[in-house]
Amino acid sequence: MTRATFPDLRLRRTRRTAWSRAMVRENHLTPANLIWPLFVCAGEDVEEPIASLPGVSRWSVDLIVERAGDAIAAGIPCLALFPYTEADRRSEDGAEALNPDNLMCRAVRAIKAAHGDAIGVLTDVALDPYTSHGQDGLVDDDGRVLNDETVEVLVGQALNQARAGADIIAPSDMMDGRIGAIRTALEGAGFGHVQIMSYAAKYASAFYGPFRDAVGSRGLLKGDKKGYQMDPANAEEALREVEMDLAEGADSVMVKPGLPYLDIVRAVKQRFEVPVFAYQVSGEYAMIEAAAAAGAGDRDALVLETLLAFRRAGASGILTYHALHAARLLGA
Repeated sequence: MTRATFPDLRLRRTRRTAWSRAMVRENHLTPANLIWPLFVCAGEDVEEPIASLPGVSRWSVDLIVERAGDAIAAGIPCLALFPYTEADRRSEDGAEALNPDNLMCRAVRAIKAAHGDAIGVLTDVALDPYTSHGQDGLVDDDGRVLNDETVEVLVGQALNQARAGADIIAPSDMMDGRIGAIRTALEGAGFGHVQIMSYAAKYASAFYGPFRDAVGSRGLLKGDKKGYQMDPANAEEALREVEMDLAEGADSVMVKPGLPYLDIVRAVKQRFEVPVFAYQVSGEYAMIEAAAAAGAGDRDALVLETLLAFRRAGASGILTYHALHAARLLGA
C-alpha cells in the first residue's frame, strides 16, 4: 500500500480538535457495553459494605431490585448476580445451589417481577458460593475436584436458575463438558431461549481475593483451583477451551480476569468472531480504587480508559464493579 510521507502526511492533523478526534475514533464505549456484578445477601433493607472492595456492597433482595432500577436508568442492559451464602447453608455437596428458594433464585424472581425484560439477569453457575470447602465442584476423599459428578449438579443448578427467570446462565466452574450438558438440559426443559455465557477462559489468578470476601469463601478454600482453572502461562489452551464451549452450545464466551489477559480477548475475537466478554475482576477494581485514593491517578479517567481498553481488544462487553459509575459518566 502506498502512503504519503511527512510532511504531506501529518498524523496529528486529525487529533487537533475534539470534533475531529470523535469523528475518527475507532472504538466506542457506551453503557450498553457494561454488565454490573452485584452481591446478594439475606435479610431486608440490608447493605453490607465490603472492606476489600471500597464502594461495593452486598445487598438484600429488596435493595437488589432497587439497584436494578438504577442500572436501567443508567442504560446498563444486564446484571450479574452472586450470592453471599451463610455458613450454616454451606455443605460439602453444595446442596443449597439446588434450593429453588435460595438467595440467587429469590433475587432473580424479584428483579423480573419488578422490571421484566427491561434488564437482563445473568446468573453464576458454580458450587463455590455453596460449598463448605470453597471449591467450585464436588471433591473426593483426597480433595480432588470431581468433574463428571460436578457437572450433574451444575445441570440442576442451571435449571433451578432458569426456572427462577434467569436470562443468561454463566457457568464459571471450568469443568469439562458442562456447557453441552447444560444446553441439552435447558432445551429439554423448555428453556431453549435462555442464553449460555461460558466462562470459557477462566484463569487461576491472584486477582480474585476481594471477590472471595464478597461471597464469603475466603478462608474456606482447601488447596487451590489450579487443577481446573487455567494456567496463566497458556494462551493456545484458551482457544481450545473456547472452541469446545462454542461447539457445545455457548452463545457467548468470557475471558477472566480482564486487563492482564487482553491478548486472550483479542485472540478469541479474531479466531471465532463471536460475542466475547471480559470480567474486570475484583482485584483489578481494588487496584484502581487504591490508585485513585493514593492520588496516583484520576479515578474517572482510570475507569474509562481501562474499560475502553477492553473494547479496543475486541470485547463486546465488560463485567465491572464500576459499571454504574462508568455508565453515569458516559451518560453525562
